[in-house]
Amino acid sequence: MKLDRYRVKPDSSVHLKDIEPDEHHFVGKEEAIAQLPKLAGSIDWLQERMYAGRERSLLVVLQGMDTSGKAGTIRHVFSGVNPQGCQVTSFKAPTPEEKAHDFLWRVHPHAPAKGMINVFNRSHYEDVCITRVHDWISKEEADRRFKAIRHFERHLVESGTVIVKFFLHISKKEQARRLQERADDPEKRWKFSAGDLAERKLWSSYRAEYEKILGATSTPEGPWYIVPADHKWYRNWLVAKILEKTLEDMHLKSPKPDPLIDFKKIKIQI
Repeated sequence: MKLDRYRVKPDSSVHLKDIEPDEHHFVGKEEAIAQLPKLAGSIDWLQERMYAGRERSLLVVLQGMDTSGKAGTIRHVFSGVNPQGCQVTSFKAPTPEEKAHDFLWRVHPHAPAKGMINVFNRSHYEDVCITRVHDWISKEEADRRFKAIRHFERHLVESGTVIVKFFLHISKKEQARRLQERADDPEKRWKFSAGDLAERKLWSSYRAEYEKILGATSTPEGPWYIVPADHKWYRNWLVAKILEKTLEDMHLKSPKPDPLIDFKKIKIQI
Protein backbone atom coordinates (compact mmCIF):
# COMPACT_ATOMS: atom_id res chain seq x y z
CA MET A 1 0.00 0.00 0.00
CA LYS A 2 1.37 3.38 -0.98
CA LEU A 3 0.97 5.39 2.22
CA ASP A 4 3.38 7.93 0.73
CA ARG A 5 0.44 9.21 -1.31
CA TYR A 6 -0.58 11.10 1.81
CA ARG A 7 2.89 12.15 2.94
CA VAL A 8 3.81 15.77 2.24
CA LYS A 9 7.20 16.16 0.58
CA PRO A 10 9.60 18.62 2.26
CA ASP A 11 9.59 22.18 0.88
CA SER A 12 6.71 21.39 -1.47
CA SER A 13 3.76 23.40 -2.67
CA VAL A 14 0.70 21.84 -1.10
CA HIS A 15 -2.73 21.94 -2.73
CA LEU A 16 -5.36 20.30 -0.56
CA LYS A 17 -7.63 19.93 -3.59
CA ASP A 18 -5.27 17.20 -4.83
CA ILE A 19 -6.60 14.84 -2.15
CA GLU A 20 -10.36 14.50 -1.82
CA PRO A 21 -11.56 14.52 1.82
CA ASP A 22 -13.94 11.62 1.12
CA GLU A 23 -11.51 9.32 -0.70
CA HIS A 24 -10.83 5.80 0.58
CA HIS A 25 -8.54 4.19 -1.97
CA PHE A 26 -6.84 1.45 -0.01
CA VAL A 27 -9.52 -0.31 2.01
CA GLY A 28 -13.28 -0.80 2.22
CA LYS A 29 -15.40 0.13 5.22
CA GLU A 30 -16.01 -3.37 6.58
CA GLU A 31 -12.36 -4.35 6.21
CA ALA A 32 -11.14 -1.12 7.83
CA ILE A 33 -13.45 -1.55 10.82
CA ALA A 34 -12.38 -5.19 11.17
CA GLN A 35 -8.67 -4.33 10.98
CA LEU A 36 -8.72 -1.42 13.45
CA PRO A 37 -8.68 -3.51 16.67
CA LYS A 38 -5.75 -5.51 15.30
CA LEU A 39 -3.89 -2.32 14.41
CA ALA A 40 -4.62 -0.88 17.85
CA GLY A 41 -3.29 -4.09 19.40
CA SER A 42 -0.13 -3.89 17.29
CA ILE A 43 0.42 -0.28 18.34
CA ASP A 44 -0.02 -1.34 21.98
CA TRP A 45 2.52 -4.16 21.64
CA LEU A 46 5.07 -1.88 19.97
CA GLN A 47 4.49 0.84 22.56
CA GLU A 48 5.08 -1.71 25.33
CA ARG A 49 8.49 -2.45 23.85
CA MET A 50 9.27 1.25 23.66
CA TYR A 51 8.11 1.78 27.24
CA ALA A 52 10.28 -1.09 28.48
CA GLY A 53 13.36 0.07 26.57
CA ARG A 54 13.10 3.75 27.61
CA GLU A 55 15.37 4.83 24.74
CA ARG A 56 12.95 6.25 22.18
CA SER A 57 9.67 8.17 22.20
CA LEU A 58 6.93 9.11 19.75
CA LEU A 59 5.18 12.46 19.29
CA VAL A 60 1.91 12.42 17.35
CA VAL A 61 0.52 15.78 16.22
CA LEU A 62 -3.14 16.09 15.17
CA GLN A 63 -4.37 19.20 13.40
CA GLY A 64 -7.49 19.93 11.39
CA MET A 65 -10.57 22.08 11.03
CA ASP A 66 -13.25 21.99 13.71
CA THR A 67 -15.10 18.63 13.70
CA SER A 68 -12.35 16.92 11.66
CA GLY A 69 -12.15 14.27 14.38
CA LYS A 70 -9.01 14.81 16.42
CA ALA A 71 -10.57 13.51 19.64
CA GLY A 72 -12.30 10.65 17.82
CA THR A 73 -9.03 9.59 16.23
CA ILE A 74 -7.35 9.48 19.62
CA ARG A 75 -10.21 7.48 21.13
CA HIS A 76 -10.20 4.82 18.40
CA VAL A 77 -6.53 4.53 17.42
CA PHE A 78 -5.12 4.49 20.95
CA SER A 79 -7.92 2.45 22.50
CA GLY A 80 -5.60 -0.46 23.27
CA VAL A 81 -2.56 1.43 24.52
CA ASN A 82 -1.66 1.18 28.20
CA PRO A 83 -2.54 4.60 29.67
CA GLN A 84 0.72 4.74 31.62
CA GLY A 85 2.62 4.82 28.33
CA CYS A 86 0.52 7.41 26.50
CA GLN A 87 -0.23 11.04 27.29
CA VAL A 88 -2.64 13.37 25.46
CA THR A 89 -2.30 17.15 25.58
CA SER A 90 -4.93 19.53 24.21
CA PHE A 91 -3.72 23.02 23.44
CA LYS A 92 -6.33 25.74 23.89
CA ALA A 93 -5.98 29.50 23.54
CA PRO A 94 -2.79 30.57 25.37
CA THR A 95 -3.13 31.91 28.91
CA PRO A 96 -1.76 35.35 29.88
CA GLU A 97 1.31 33.63 31.35
CA GLU A 98 1.89 31.66 28.16
CA LYS A 99 1.50 34.79 26.05
CA ALA A 100 4.25 36.43 28.13
CA HIS A 101 6.75 33.83 26.84
CA ASP A 102 7.83 32.69 23.40
CA PHE A 103 5.16 30.66 21.61
CA LEU A 104 6.97 27.33 22.10
CA TRP A 105 7.38 27.82 25.86
CA ARG A 106 4.11 26.06 26.67
CA VAL A 107 4.77 23.18 24.28
CA HIS A 108 8.17 21.81 25.28
CA PRO A 109 7.12 20.49 28.74
CA HIS A 110 4.63 18.20 26.99
CA ALA A 111 7.17 16.60 24.64
CA PRO A 112 7.32 12.85 25.29
CA ALA A 113 9.74 11.36 27.78
CA LYS A 114 11.69 8.32 26.65
CA GLY A 115 9.40 5.32 26.41
CA MET A 116 6.26 7.41 25.93
CA ILE A 117 3.79 8.21 23.18
CA ASN A 118 2.52 11.77 23.50
CA VAL A 119 -0.38 12.99 21.39
CA PHE A 120 -1.02 16.67 20.72
CA ASN A 121 -4.69 17.45 20.09
CA ARG A 122 -3.96 20.74 18.33
CA SER A 123 -0.42 21.95 18.88
CA HIS A 124 2.22 24.62 18.36
CA TYR A 125 0.88 24.94 14.82
CA GLU A 126 -2.14 26.80 16.18
CA ASP A 127 0.25 29.65 16.96
CA VAL A 128 0.98 30.04 13.27
CA CYS A 129 -2.37 29.13 11.73
CA ILE A 130 -5.04 30.98 13.71
CA THR A 131 -2.74 33.93 14.31
CA ARG A 132 -2.26 34.43 10.57
CA VAL A 133 -5.92 33.86 9.71
CA HIS A 134 -6.88 36.64 12.14
CA ASP A 135 -3.89 38.77 11.17
CA TRP A 136 -2.54 38.82 14.73
CA ILE A 137 1.01 38.26 13.45
CA SER A 138 2.75 39.32 10.26
CA LYS A 139 3.88 37.04 7.45
CA GLU A 140 7.47 37.74 8.53
CA GLU A 141 6.69 36.61 12.07
CA ALA A 142 4.98 33.49 10.71
CA ASP A 143 8.13 32.67 8.72
CA ARG A 144 10.22 33.08 11.87
CA ARG A 145 7.87 30.72 13.69
CA PHE A 146 8.15 28.14 10.91
CA LYS A 147 11.92 28.25 11.33
CA ALA A 148 11.63 27.94 15.12
CA ILE A 149 9.28 24.95 14.76
CA ARG A 150 11.65 23.16 12.41
CA HIS A 151 14.54 23.71 14.86
CA PHE A 152 12.40 22.62 17.81
CA GLU A 153 11.28 19.41 16.13
CA ARG A 154 14.80 18.64 14.95
CA HIS A 155 16.00 19.02 18.53
CA LEU A 156 13.39 16.50 19.70
CA VAL A 157 14.40 14.05 16.97
CA GLU A 158 18.08 14.37 17.88
CA SER A 159 17.07 13.52 21.45
CA GLY A 160 15.44 10.25 20.40
CA THR A 161 11.88 11.27 19.57
CA VAL A 162 10.15 10.21 16.37
CA ILE A 163 7.58 12.74 15.13
CA VAL A 164 4.60 12.09 12.88
CA LYS A 165 2.01 14.77 12.09
CA PHE A 166 -1.50 14.34 10.72
CA PHE A 167 -3.69 16.95 9.07
CA LEU A 168 -7.25 15.61 9.21
CA HIS A 169 -8.67 16.79 5.89
CA ILE A 170 -12.42 17.34 6.09
CA SER A 171 -14.72 18.96 3.52
CA LYS A 172 -16.77 22.06 4.26
CA LYS A 173 -19.95 20.08 3.46
CA GLU A 174 -19.08 17.35 5.96
CA GLN A 175 -18.20 19.93 8.60
CA ALA A 176 -21.65 21.47 8.16
CA ARG A 177 -23.27 18.07 8.65
CA ARG A 178 -21.28 17.38 11.84
CA LEU A 179 -21.95 20.84 13.28
CA GLN A 180 -25.67 20.40 12.62
CA GLU A 181 -25.52 16.98 14.28
CA ARG A 182 -24.02 18.59 17.38
CA ALA A 183 -26.69 21.28 17.43
CA ASP A 184 -29.51 18.74 17.05
CA ASP A 185 -28.29 16.22 19.65
CA PRO A 186 -28.73 17.33 23.29
CA GLU A 187 -25.92 14.95 24.30
CA LYS A 188 -23.50 16.63 21.89
CA ARG A 189 -24.43 20.28 22.34
CA TRP A 190 -21.67 20.74 24.90
CA LYS A 191 -19.24 20.47 21.97
CA PHE A 192 -20.93 23.31 20.10
CA SER A 193 -19.65 26.87 20.34
CA ALA A 194 -20.86 30.06 18.72
CA GLY A 195 -17.25 30.55 17.72
CA ASP A 196 -17.50 27.47 15.50
CA LEU A 197 -19.81 29.35 13.14
CA ALA A 198 -17.61 32.44 13.13
CA GLU A 199 -14.50 30.40 12.31
CA ARG A 200 -16.40 28.49 9.61
CA LYS A 201 -16.81 31.76 7.69
CA LEU A 202 -13.00 31.87 7.45
CA TRP A 203 -12.80 28.41 5.85
CA SER A 204 -10.84 29.55 2.79
CA SER A 205 -8.33 31.46 4.91
CA TYR A 206 -7.72 28.46 7.17
CA ARG A 207 -7.33 26.20 4.16
CA ALA A 208 -4.74 28.54 2.62
CA GLU A 209 -2.77 28.79 5.87
CA TYR A 210 -2.74 25.03 6.35
CA GLU A 211 -1.35 24.61 2.85
CA LYS A 212 1.50 26.94 3.80
CA ILE A 213 2.08 25.14 7.10
CA LEU A 214 2.16 21.69 5.53
CA GLY A 215 4.58 22.76 2.83
CA ALA A 216 6.89 24.71 5.12
CA THR A 217 7.14 22.25 8.01
CA SER A 218 6.96 18.75 6.54
CA THR A 219 10.52 17.51 6.95
CA PRO A 220 12.22 14.11 6.72
CA GLU A 221 12.38 14.01 10.53
CA GLY A 222 8.89 15.44 11.07
CA PRO A 223 6.61 14.50 8.15
CA TRP A 224 3.05 15.64 7.66
CA TYR A 225 0.37 13.28 6.36
CA ILE A 226 -2.85 14.60 4.81
CA VAL A 227 -5.57 12.22 6.02
CA PRO A 228 -8.93 12.18 4.21
CA ALA A 229 -11.33 12.59 7.13
CA ASP A 230 -14.88 12.72 5.75
CA HIS A 231 -15.20 8.99 6.47
CA LYS A 232 -14.34 8.40 10.11
CA TRP A 233 -13.61 4.72 9.55
CA TYR A 234 -11.04 5.51 6.85
CA ARG A 235 -9.48 8.30 8.93
CA ASN A 236 -9.02 6.00 11.92
CA TRP A 237 -7.70 3.11 9.84
CA LEU A 238 -5.22 5.26 7.90
CA VAL A 239 -3.80 6.98 11.00
CA ALA A 240 -3.46 3.60 12.75
CA LYS A 241 -1.78 2.07 9.70
CA ILE A 242 0.76 4.89 9.46
CA LEU A 243 1.48 4.77 13.19
CA GLU A 244 1.99 1.01 13.11
CA LYS A 245 4.48 1.43 10.26
CA THR A 246 6.20 4.31 12.08
CA LEU A 247 6.66 2.23 15.23
CA GLU A 248 7.82 -0.81 13.27
CA ASP A 249 10.45 1.31 11.52
CA MET A 250 11.85 2.29 14.95
CA HIS A 251 13.06 -1.34 15.36
CA LEU A 252 12.13 -1.37 19.03
CA LYS A 253 13.55 -4.10 21.22
CA SER A 254 12.78 -5.21 24.75
CA PRO A 255 15.65 -4.58 27.20
CA LYS A 256 17.96 -7.47 28.00
CA PRO A 257 17.27 -9.32 31.28
CA ASP A 258 19.61 -9.24 34.27
CA PRO A 259 22.64 -11.38 33.21
CA LEU A 260 23.19 -12.47 36.81
CA ILE A 261 19.89 -14.32 36.92
CA ASP A 262 19.77 -17.93 35.69
CA PHE A 263 16.16 -18.04 34.54
CA LYS A 264 16.34 -21.78 33.79
CA LYS A 265 16.73 -22.46 37.51
CA ILE A 266 13.85 -20.31 38.63
CA LYS A 267 10.88 -22.30 39.91
CA ILE A 268 8.23 -20.20 41.57
CA GLN A 269 6.56 -21.99 44.48
CA ILE A 270 2.77 -21.91 44.43
